[in-house]
Amino acid sequence: MAMTDAVARLNAALEGRYAIERELGEGGMATVYLADDLKHERKVALKVLKPELAAVVGAERFLAEIKTTANLQHPNILPLFDSGEAEGLVYYVMPFVEGESLQERIDREKQLPVDEAVRIATDVAEALQAAHEQGIVHRDIKPANILVSRGKPLIADFGIALAISAAGGGARLTETGLSVGTPFYMSPEQATGDQVVGTSTDTYALGSVLYEMLVGDPPYPGSTAQAVLGKIIAGEPVSAAKQRPSVPPNVDATVRRALEKLPADRFTSAQDFANALGDEHFRYGEAAAGVALAGAVGPWKRASMGLAILATVTSLIAGWALLRPVPPSPVERFASPFGNADQPGAAGVYAFNLSPDGSKLVFRGASEGGGGNQLWVRQWNDLDPLPVRGTESGSQPAVSPDGERLAFMQGGQIRVLSFEGGPVITLGPGLFPRWGPDGYIYAEGDSGAVRMPATGGPVEQVTRAVEGEPFNRVGDFLPGGDGALLMVDGGGITPEIRALNAMELLDSPVALVDGVSAFTISDDGKLFYSRGQTGLSEFVWMTRSGQATPVDPGWSFDSGGGNSAWSLSPDGARLAFRAQADDNDDIWIKDLDDGPLSRLTFDEGEDWSPHWSPDGDMLTFVSNRAGGGDDRDVWTKRADGTGEAELLYDHEGLIVEGFWGPDGEWLVLRGGAATAAMNTRDILALRPGVDSIALPLLAAEYDEQEPALSPDGRWLAYISNEAGSGGFEVFVRPFPDMNAGRWQVSTDGGVMPVWAHSGRELFFLDSNRALIAAQVDTDSGFQVGEKETLFTFPTGSRISTTNTLYGVAPDDQRFLMARDYGGESQESSESRFVLVNNFFEELRERVGN
Repeated sequence: MAMTDAVARLNAALEGRYAIERELGEGGMATVYLADDLKHERKVALKVLKPELAAVVGAERFLAEIKTTANLQHPNILPLFDSGEAEGLVYYVMPFVEGESLQERIDREKQLPVDEAVRIATDVAEALQAAHEQGIVHRDIKPANILVSRGKPLIADFGIALAISAAGGGARLTETGLSVGTPFYMSPEQATGDQVVGTSTDTYALGSVLYEMLVGDPPYPGSTAQAVLGKIIAGEPVSAAKQRPSVPPNVDATVRRALEKLPADRFTSAQDFANALGDEHFRYGEAAAGVALAGAVGPWKRASMGLAILATVTSLIAGWALLRPVPPSPVERFASPFGNADQPGAAGVYAFNLSPDGSKLVFRGASEGGGGNQLWVRQWNDLDPLPVRGTESGSQPAVSPDGERLAFMQGGQIRVLSFEGGPVITLGPGLFPRWGPDGYIYAEGDSGAVRMPATGGPVEQVTRAVEGEPFNRVGDFLPGGDGALLMVDGGGITPEIRALNAMELLDSPVALVDGVSAFTISDDGKLFYSRGQTGLSEFVWMTRSGQATPVDPGWSFDSGGGNSAWSLSPDGARLAFRAQADDNDDIWIKDLDDGPLSRLTFDEGEDWSPHWSPDGDMLTFVSNRAGGGDDRDVWTKRADGTGEAELLYDHEGLIVEGFWGPDGEWLVLRGGAATAAMNTRDILALRPGVDSIALPLLAAEYDEQEPALSPDGRWLAYISNEAGSGGFEVFVRPFPDMNAGRWQVSTDGGVMPVWAHSGRELFFLDSNRALIAAQVDTDSGFQVGEKETLFTFPTGSRISTTNTLYGVAPDDQRFLMARDYGGESQESSESRFVLVNNFFEELRERVGN
């Protein structure tokens, strides 16, 4: 929305109360406007909460929580004048302050005079103490939230972050790309996703602000949020005096204590922080003592120490030259050592695994016949991978320590087979198997980690899940079984690799590789990993020539896994999709491209597969809100959010999707058993108000799924494994008389059929991930014409055999799809997979030993 349009909308919504003059700026949570308070005849700063944030938090909850901060009174705290909601806009009002923010001052001058920086920090600390005494924690202290007017600091947005967290938004801000707190100033407990933080979080942030005022940069700078948070959690202690020798010892000691990793090691109160700044005798930590000692050492002694150090270093170099150790092997990196047609089809956690000797990689890819998935093995001394028989629909591979057997997940069960052939052994239920050096297979169970003998036997509980803790899944065991590397995600933190020593997490975990969604490491030091953030996706437009453009750069969503689906409105202006909110799967609507985001469903059940009605006024979706589990029915709700959702069709069992035909008469459904149960999926249809139950259109002994009706409603495209190739192909039949004909459209595998709006093309994806445009003639019967390959789906793009995961723009020239989200530095498909040789050399350098 253009700025002038936003101002006009605000003035209309707030008529009689406030008159908006202009936009002052935009922050992470709100847009700020200069306004006239018409009742009190004064200038105010009116802040409008970001629509996507308001959608996650909820206006009523936010406004209820912010009331707790309205009575805060202190000379250095900017008061809250007013708050409310108008025409869907959530706003709050504060005084308009002539001056600038502390961030603007730092940006302009880099470092502040020491005395002034100390005075500002002292005033802010005393204001924090007043708020803390009333039980209020700011949670987002940073230079941008400290205004300086006539030399006096004023803390702005007091309680806003608290209101967001208390209203329930703190745990689900991944949908908006926002967070409570700013990375450079987050305390370690905030960085690890802890939503319950104390007053020492504010003093930590103030210590970071004081450090930046003195040095010119935050204590833990970085080019990405992941890098910053990794340093905050595991970085070495900092010293302002080392960067700026004129910083007094007590000020440096104050900063050091404020920035301690553990809250218990910091100041017990903000007032103690202020007192330490005013006490020239205050000291803390070894660095402060070291600074004092250095000041007491005379020039002669410093020179003598320098000569001694030089002699020691010279002796070490001479000894090393005499011993002539074998130089370490160089670390080598290779981006995506695959062709487009044979690379892993998934970049998620445990999508691939290296053998312990590093000679081969097992990964999940498209099945030989196309459509489905299976496991493949790539020997590094071969150019092409080979299929692993018996692993159809399998995933999460784990190679045995001797490299001769494979464990994997199939149909919710952990299974084992030999690469040389033979029977498949079923061990028991579980996810994410990893083969331990003790001969057991470790997996994630219902309530923690379990292990089971690789030859079959009882399943043993290893750990118990703890509510609220992030997932720590074993990525691979280190040689000798003395340690492992963990894949850490969940709890709002960015996925990363961490070191595990003697099966206990190190006190200060070392972040080794940022932006990792999956990895595997072999005994000989090969590391293979995929880039991107697990669970986060972004929508992109693809042209017919394969050029990708993010729909709304910087915006991502959490699809929640499973068979996610989305749908373009008939006019192509809106997008309906499923995303996680409040730990639940709900339907959301996004105005394209960079328009607002709104949440459509708020029930406690899980909602899937939204589809627009032909007129674009309604959305159908499936939900288990009535029965729970796999008892899913078809519901409908107005797309503008008004009214309650209504039950459209109550089905006995599982419905995966339901959508209206173009005439609004027929409701087409896809039903069947759970995803892993093959040959149970059928296509049904009914006319609400005419038929009492859905009639089976295609219910053979095969799988029939992904139905798509032509624009004129006369033809139904679908995929089926009835061709005998072992995979899925695209077929077309007349609708609703399905027995009047059948035509096979694809011949080299086919999934996700979508009709062009013109009705003259049928798009689908072949077994090589290529999007095919098949010309069709429906004037007299049905005929398939020329097939054109448009582009290959990039690695990381969503592909499914159960739901169609792309849409076609009304002009048939662009395609809307989703791919793994990699942040502002979104990696190209060619570098999403990385092979690193001799990774242990880098590991030794970073971790030691």
